[in-house]
Amino acid sequence: MHTSESGFLANSHQKAGKFIGLLVLVLAISQCSNEETAKSEQASGPKLPQKPNILWLVAEDLSAIIPPFGDNTVATPNLTRLADEGIRYTQVYSSSGVCAPSRTAIATGMYQNRIGAQHMRTTNIADFGVEGIVPYEAVPPAYVKMHSQYFREAGYYASNNAKEDYQFRKTVTAWDDSSRSAHWRNRAEGQPFFSVFNFGITHESQVWAQAGNPLLVDENLEVPIPPYLPDSEIGRKDVRQVYSNIVAMDQQVGEILNQLEEDGLLDSTIIFWYSDHGGPLPRQKRLLYDSGIHLPLIIRFPDQYRAGEIDDQLISFVDFKSTILSLAGIEPPTYVDGRAFLGEYAASTSRDYVHAAADRFDSEYDTIRAVRDKRFKYLRNFNPEKPYYLPLTYREQMPVMQELLRMRDAGQLNETQAQWFRTSKEEEELFDTENDPYELNNLAGDTSYAEKLAELRNELDSWMSYIDDKGLMPEVDLINSMWPNSVQPTTLSPIASKAENDGAITLRSKTEGASIGYQILNDGEELGATWQIYQEPLAINEGQRLLVIAHRIGFTPSATISIR
Repeated sequence: MHTSESGFLANSHQKAGKFIGLLVLVLAISQCSNEETAKSEQASGPKLPQKPNILWLVAEDLSAIIPPFGDNTVATPNLTRLADEGIRYTQVYSSSGVCAPSRTAIATGMYQNRIGAQHMRTTNIADFGVEGIVPYEAVPPAYVKMHSQYFREAGYYASNNAKEDYQFRKTVTAWDDSSRSAHWRNRAEGQPFFSVFNFGITHESQVWAQAGNPLLVDENLEVPIPPYLPDSEIGRKDVRQVYSNIVAMDQQVGEILNQLEEDGLLDSTIIFWYSDHGGPLPRQKRLLYDSGIHLPLIIRFPDQYRAGEIDDQLISFVDFKSTILSLAGIEPPTYVDGRAFLGEYAASTSRDYVHAAADRFDSEYDTIRAVRDKRFKYLRNFNPEKPYYLPLTYREQMPVMQELLRMRDAGQLNETQAQWFRTSKEEEELFDTENDPYELNNLAGDTSYAEKLAELRNELDSWMSYIDDKGLMPEVDLINSMWPNSVQPTTLSPIASKAENDGAITLRSKTEGASIGYQILNDGEELGATWQIYQEPLAINEGQRLLVIAHRIGFTPSATISIR
């Protein structure tokens, strides 16, 4: 642009040509310099404190059906403010269509089907009457630690209010506090924090649990009905409840944001708001269609970095751990499957694909794997002889689910609604999500898409091989590989040694990968709820005692030992 302007001016003003040409050149250089500076500033990322606070606000069971992502059925002023002041990520996917395996991926940075955490659920399987399967915890490799522990080791206060659901018991060193009362306000003065708040009001169960309470939306509110659900009074009522629950969740988010502002922490805190997977309704939760795994993400930076921007890079839940560590200046561990998409250790390239897995839900087994690029979704059904719809008592408490089943039995479903109730599955499914967002038209048999089908098929094969997918292993064999003879391994108690010169106490555990927690108590003090993480030799004074415990993920904690 500047070259052409220079030429025009030179031709129009012959006498001042040299001067004006020089002036334009200077302006061009100046403008280019400014542009480069802006690009440099953009590349350098947000201006953050040395140890920024990180706040996670997590809704349950929610697709991107809120105004910041284009659905204006109800107002969400608090989420809209976050979006206006932050970045909206439009291509974010959970690794499962249900919460516990997805939370495993978030907490470990590893795919749930790599570490034996793919079945929903593991610890309370006895509730579902699965024959021959004992309740168990997944056992990741010894080097794996939960995301929160890295923050604690770096001096952060880590709190979780309050859902856990990791397919394994949290280690005693994972959180400073994980409870209904957990809050950053309980930290030491000036201590940076990583705090998580979960909002259960949008959970699947609240579609029927809240039905007896007044709606927070007009009882005649026009709501969008997905084509696979009945556009009936029952269907509309349940969808209205979903939107009413969204309004309630937005209010709850606003309360936490108000507390953050009251404490003067808005300018030192990175805020994530996201959902733990897709929506709560039938043919949404638990499935690997986008309705089950596509979710909204908003990130707001203290300096409103990239405020109002939309980012369409592919992001997986396994990326979250690396990203928050990167934003805090903590180098992510090398064992994770994810990559940081922000911060000091951000990856230089973005993803080409995201992956997801479905396995056992309650008592029903159905192994499905999925891979997606920005436009196309490929699914492989490992049990094509099974129907698409599997009966789950929990889900069937929802009125619209009951209505679908009634319509099925009465032969009243239309062609679209009936798809989910087909008695067998196609081995492969391929969807153009841009032109078919509800994933209703399988293109796997269309020769014009053969090249894309082959690409995604090969990508899925490579991914499953790379992670050594445990979903292909019978669950009883999986358990025995982690718990020999179906007996949970126990973390060995720490071993203490005392230095002769200064009396400093060194601790170690013979259990590979175990973290050691400790408390120093004065005489008369009782054991507290929070275990500090042992990282270096300790000193205790006369009249004090040192209590220590060791714990590896998936193992029982060791016995507590006392040292004086």
